[in-house]
Amino acid sequence: MSNFTRLPEYGPLEIGNLQTFLDESKISVAEMLDSSINNVQNSSLNFGKLTHKKTIGVGSFGVVLLMKDEDEDNYYAVKAVDKKVIVKTNQIAHILNERKILSVTNFPFIVHLVNFFSDNSYLYFVLPFISGGDMFTNLRRVHKFNDGLSRFYASQVVLALEYLHHLDFIYRDLKPENILLDHTGYIKLTDFGFGKILKSRAWTLCGTPEYLAPEVVMNKGYSKGVDWWALGVLIFEMMSGRSPFFARQPIKVYEKILSNKYVFPPNVLPDAKDLIKRLLQPNISLRIGSLKNGVKDIKDHLWFRPIDWMILLNRKMDPPHVPQVSEPGDNFKNYENITLKVSETERFAKEFTNF
Repeated sequence: MSNFTRLPEYGPLEIGNLQTFLDESKISVAEMLDSSINNVQNSSLNFGKLTHKKTIGVGSFGVVLLMKDEDEDNYYAVKAVDKKVIVKTNQIAHILNERKILSVTNFPFIVHLVNFFSDNSYLYFVLPFISGGDMFTNLRRVHKFNDGLSRFYASQVVLALEYLHHLDFIYRDLKPENILLDHTGYIKLTDFGFGKILKSRAWTLCGTPEYLAPEVVMNKGYSKGVDWWALGVLIFEMMSGRSPFFARQPIKVYEKILSNKYVFPPNVLPDAKDLIKRLLQPNISLRIGSLKNGVKDIKDHLWFRPIDWMILLNRKMDPPHVPQVSEPGDNFKNYENITLKVSETERFAKEFTNF
């Protein structure tokens, strides 16, 4: 098997050539997916020694807990997924895909799996704790980001999607809630519940309504171009504080997406407008990122002209904003602390044999 060295979580890197890095990553990921090797970062981590500090996220499938390894003085974000809910909502394939993707990806702007565990009731994804909070919370705090900050975040998303697509992964859930800010100011994509290994087309209706591409809404087969559409929605939301297709009812959201009508706020500059329009192109054969030159068309766009992509990839660019972190968890929404109740018997051993 080719060498697999986990990139440092933070700080400057020394990646010499992006294409070489992508090609080598594709080989190593393919080998890991074909093997039974445990690809987690810390296979010796003892889950029983982690102490629950606070709840930092609540979702339909479970919760995210801030936990601490007292022996090592390390904090982790632990995503606890309820097996019963996963089985009931027919999400087993999605959760297994998430575990696979998180265990093999190795990129500066994507979270990775530290370890995973299970008991009679829950599946536990142990992830690095990214202390700056999610983009959604940070965006709501300031209402909108300026042109430079929006570009800084968007450019990292472009590189992350380029990496995923090169590996034949599709993300399908790009939104501010799934982008974490680390304490240095850089981002990490998280939540790969809708991630999928995709070499042809997908048909499943999944994702967040306001970020769905028209081909998904219309139940047509789709491919990696849906992630580029979502990037257009993200850039619009970062610069305006709302999505271009906001409505309170999903059916109204879908109507807006299919009509492709939205109004730019006055602060969105011409180059940003042009890129957003090209990303929010309903015709997939005309959508930037999905054309002959692929992601190169996006990276060469005038809006990204200030970005040196290799300096950014190696985290050697000064972030325009660095989150203030006074104590672990202070940049996350306050939830009522949740105590997980674990069943005395295992009811879903067969369903999660491959986990």
